Amino acid sequence: MRVLLVEDDDRVAEALVPALTRRGFTVDRQATGRGTLDRLAGIDVVLLDLGLPDIDGVTLCRNIRAASDVAIIVVSARGEIDDRILGLHAGADDYLVKPYDVGELVARVHAVRRRRGDPVGVGGTGTEVFEVADVRVDLARHEVTVAGEPVALSRKEFQVLALVVAAGGAVCTRERILAEVWGRTWAGANRTLDVHVATLRTKLGRPSLLETVRGVGYRLSVAG
Repeated sequence: MRVLLVEDDDRVAEALVPALTRRGFTVDRQATGRGTLDRLAGIDVVLLDLGLPDIDGVTLCRNIRAASDVAIIVVSARGEIDDRILGLHAGADDYLVKPYDVGELVARVHAVRRRRGDPVGVGGTGTEVFEVADVRVDLARHEVTVAGEPVALSRKEFQVLALVVAAGGAVCTRERILAEVWGRTWAGANRTLDVHVATLRTKLGRPSLLETVRGVGYRLSVAG
């Protein structure tokens, strides 16, 4: 997923860009409001600070929305309810007040994409069937077969598998999986995810298909 960070504060950008990159995002940074509209091509989500030095952030939000259907999340120190309402009315899909937790930001990015209809795990490619060795995952039918035999999965087990398989070997972070499958995080979220992955490995009979990337998440292993 490609993110455009519109943020004039170098300290914020220097902390946020690598944090998002580690979580699998491609991040472009724009330090001023002017020029933002020229950088929207290929962008999936705009993270927009309202306190820009050269243009009012709310005005820029309106301009972005007029020019593109890209997802917009306002990330601002302006936390009053009137500011939030103004930002949402200007076309933002979500509003997050600084300081914020990066994990929450990542969850909101994926939630916005999900609400906008980006198919879970497909990444907008239009692909509906994935085959890895003798494992076949049909996203449209919510069906999984191994060596031609159907495998019964719960809804959440299927969604976890679909995300990892559709990523094609790229790492699916824990934050992303929790955001897209459960829509939230909680104290025991990581344990719940681990249990679902362990169950998937058992049901598929391919324990190495879902590879653990320690401290980050899971990715597909073609070794199966």
